Amino acid sequence: MRADDANPRTVHTLAGITRLHLTVRRCHQYGCVARRRPYRPEAGGASVLPRHEFGLDVIALIGALRYTEHRSIPEIRAHLVGRGVTIAERTVTNLLDRYDELLAVALADDRRLRTLLGRQGRVLLGVDGWQPDVGHEVLWVIRDCLSGEILLAESLLSARHQDLGELLAAVKAACPVPVAGIVSDGQASIRKAVAAVFPDTPYQRCPFHFLREAARPIYEADRHAKKELQKTVRGVRGIERTAEGRTDPAADVIRGYCSAVRSALTDDGRPPVEASGLRLHDRLTAIHESLGRAEEKGGFRPNSGSGKASSTGGLEATLDLWLPVRTAFAWVHQAAHILGLEAPPGTVIRAKLGGLLGAMRRHRKAAGERAKGVDHFVKVSRRYWPGLFACYDTPDLPRTNNDLEQAFGSHRYHERRATGRKGASPALVLRGSARLVAGLATRRQKVTAADLAGANPAQWKQLRAALEERRQRRVERKRFRRDPQGYLKDLEIKLNQLSLPA
Repeated sequence: MRADDANPRTVHTLAGITRLHLTVRRCHQYGCVARRRPYRPEAGGASVLPRHEFGLDVIALIGALRYTEHRSIPEIRAHLVGRGVTIAERTVTNLLDRYDELLAVALADDRRLRTLLGRQGRVLLGVDGWQPDVGHEVLWVIRDCLSGEILLAESLLSARHQDLGELLAAVKAACPVPVAGIVSDGQASIRKAVAAVFPDTPYQRCPFHFLREAARPIYEADRHAKKELQKTVRGVRGIERTAEGRTDPAADVIRGYCSAVRSALTDDGRPPVEASGLRLHDRLTAIHESLGRAEEKGGFRPNSGSGKASSTGGLEATLDLWLPVRTAFAWVHQAAHILGLEAPPGTVIRAKLGGLLGAMRRHRKAAGERAKGVDHFVKVSRRYWPGLFACYDTPDLPRTNNDLEQAFGSHRYHERRATGRKGASPALVLRGSARLVAGLATRRQKVTAADLAGANPAQWKQLRAALEERRQRRVERKRFRRDPQGYLKDLEIKLNQLSLPA
């Protein structure tokens, strides 16, 4: 090959403005399979992307500032200008997209994953989907639970089990070691896809999602009873007014009891095992009993405004609501305790939970009006039953899929700190196959320009084209919302042109 051409380029790096002189070489021998094919220096690709004027070190710094220091686009630009790199905010946004793409491609390298997974000897898959906007794309993520590596992240237009099955099949074909177990929530599409692709692999379904779905009627009954109890506990503000401006010991006691009532009313719990209504009932009962003991000792006076009458009326008015709720929640807590046991094998857990469900069926009348909630619990348990015990017999298989969901929450939290948006941005699913992977990896390890240069150029171009096509679809939706008639008219013109003769 001989030097045929020169490609001078000016590149902005952290060290300053650099002038690159890239020599392009070609072979001119007839019969050569590489005849007239241009060959450029590899050092150029290690410093800057094609048709870009900022070096990979600048791109790596932008990614670090964004994902580790949670800086906004204006703050990143100000930092770069302070280091002598003249750049526009729009360019910072574009280079951040390049960072996401390059790092996602570098982490998905087949040789890297084969080496990493080969040392483990097996893979435990965690599968979950993320849909910040209802009706839009679903970001499906398949992650190795042992190494924490994301094996595949893809945005799909639907949550059909056929589409998810194709993603699982792709991971299965590319995985160099056997898949020893799978964990996910109880979503129907995931269950069907796993059954089709991994019929003989141990499959664990998250017990937290199981309890949340099974105990939903019981939890709703607890919320209803809590609402009825809150309606009857009134007059706290009026009692507090009687103590305003007073410094005597009685006023301090009144304010203390009122603070206790307000704390009980505003405290809330999370399903499935935290019953906020029962907690409110227990705390108001404790306040009522404390006032009763003070009254017996002569420390309570009816005109002191302590709130005893207010709490007493609410407890008596809702007395019939709490016994069935308390009975049903006792069974829920017992089921959570059984599933939380560590040492026993799956057969022991299966026998204990089966015995509890049998007792619930036999004594369902003890739940009174909440007997239907008990029936729902037993019905959902029957549906989840095949996937509740795999974690006890498969070493290192997680009991829940909370690690992957916490990764989603962590990325949403860091994005909120950087952008100020309360909810997840639409671009998170639009570019999630690159952005989520890059964000999680950057917070786990330091990324350098050499790491970005290791990305396969062909795969990077393919990923960038796919993301750009998805972005165009989102732009078309926005155009239709802005001008429906104009958008449809353009489509009609294109459709009519197809019928014209060539």
